[in-house]
Amino acid sequence: MRKKTSLLFLAVWLLVTLPGCDKRAKEKVKQDTENLRPNIIIIMTDDHAYQAISAYDTTLIRTPNIDRLAEEGMRFANSFVSNSVSSPSRAVCLTGKHSHRNGHIDNTCVFDSTQQTFPKIMQSSGYQTALIGKWHLVSTPTGFDHWEILPGQGEYYHPEFITENGKHREQGYVTDIITDKAIHWIAEQRDQNKPFVLLCNHKAPHREWSPSPADYPIVLSKTYPEPETLFDDYSGRGTAAKTAEMRIKDHMGLTMDSKLPPGLVDSLGYNEFLSWYHTDYTHIRRNLSEEELAAIDDTYRPMIEDFRRNPRTGEELTRWKYQRYMQDYLTTIKSVDDNIGRLYNHLKENNLLENTLIVYVSDQGFYLGEHGWFDKRFMYEESFRTPLIMRYPKIIKANSVNYDLVQNIDYAETFLDLAGITIPDDMQGRSLLPLLRGEKVEWRDALYYHYYEYPSIHAVKRHYGVRTDRYKLIHFYYDIDEWELYDLQNDPKEMNNVIDAPQYQEIKKMLMKRLAELREEYGDHG
Repeated sequence: MRKKTSLLFLAVWLLVTLPGCDKRAKEKVKQDTENLRPNIIIIMTDDHAYQAISAYDTTLIRTPNIDRLAEEGMRFANSFVSNSVSSPSRAVCLTGKHSHRNGHIDNTCVFDSTQQTFPKIMQSSGYQTALIGKWHLVSTPTGFDHWEILPGQGEYYHPEFITENGKHREQGYVTDIITDKAIHWIAEQRDQNKPFVLLCNHKAPHREWSPSPADYPIVLSKTYPEPETLFDDYSGRGTAAKTAEMRIKDHMGLTMDSKLPPGLVDSLGYNEFLSWYHTDYTHIRRNLSEEELAAIDDTYRPMIEDFRRNPRTGEELTRWKYQRYMQDYLTTIKSVDDNIGRLYNHLKENNLLENTLIVYVSDQGFYLGEHGWFDKRFMYEESFRTPLIMRYPKIIKANSVNYDLVQNIDYAETFLDLAGITIPDDMQGRSLLPLLRGEKVEWRDALYYHYYEYPSIHAVKRHYGVRTDRYKLIHFYYDIDEWELYDLQNDPKEMNNVIDAPQYQEIKKMLMKRLAELREEYGDHG
């Protein structure tokens, strides 16, 4: 009888306690999962204008895979850089410091790789770190457990890569290859017991805007709307805008950029702005097979024959060059978007989406015909702004849009903060974590900018300035001394400098004071 009672008691005890054990076990698993340190993937493109992402603007292109990150995360509507040129911007992202503090002020510098960077800090805190793609900082990468980088700007077709073991050439299209390498590292090479940071840095859509062979059939298939300011005469601006050498009309190449054969350009009597623009892509085509060269020639033959029959001049030529620019530039971006879809799908299939912060950003903005320009460098909106999208469902509400003034000095701090790592006091930005959580916090009221690379290509004069939510004050210096003030609410396209307008003198005084305060705060005494 005692034995039966004992068995009955045991059965009842199991029935009562097991569900509780199961529940507690499940809660512990859930808690452990939530406490996992997040993985971080930063996808950085080169010269990707926010106007060419349909999450920001649907005028020119549809980018469904980038848009999906915004739909499932947060889009920053007021994201800016501190120096709109490639190498300095990348140095700022790594260090969380303005150019004058990290020492990398222009594209002629060599990055001091001994200095503190967020990958180094995260590596020393138990993260596995990798860098794949464009580096463009000259020095050897440090702070990465694994790195494979393009030499300099890199090549679109069959590019070389540099590793710790030297150089080697890969077969294929650069955007596909970088994505292949990123997926392979995630799937096969990383230590799956550690959280990771992956910098997936694309060459595209940097000049010379060479589309993927997979997209050759669509390159010439569209006509794009012209920006309102395509024929800007800069009458409302100063010397810097008038003398910059990045006008589509005068400074975009017919051969290198528009892909007309040099012989045709010569026979029709056109002159290229710079001699090195006068190329048939020899430096790019040298690695291509006869079949691949034929595919490129077949792609552009209809355009070339049309131009041969109907040479353009004047405004008609500017319009033609703008269309050629958009056709190649935007088709190159299509490949970027397609490959972001591939990477996203790999993360989804391997249950990595929920615990991974995915960041999409460009190293700066770019002109897509606004003010008649291509390239970047100016503090005017199109190059000062950069797209910034972050997806991390644990803390970011889907379809969020943030309107605070954020800058690339904030990235390093954000990644460290998300990983639970103390942010060094000498970093100059702020963690975006409260903004990602949707918290109402006191945020900065102004941004500081400083561009140094003059005299140099595109002849954009040195300048620094301050931007608030409504106004922008710029000082062009070095070989000139000119100030410009813009009311972004009344003049969003920045067509009229109101520095001397009587009604803006109090605003000017306020901005001068705020600029001086920011220069002091950031230690820019040069």
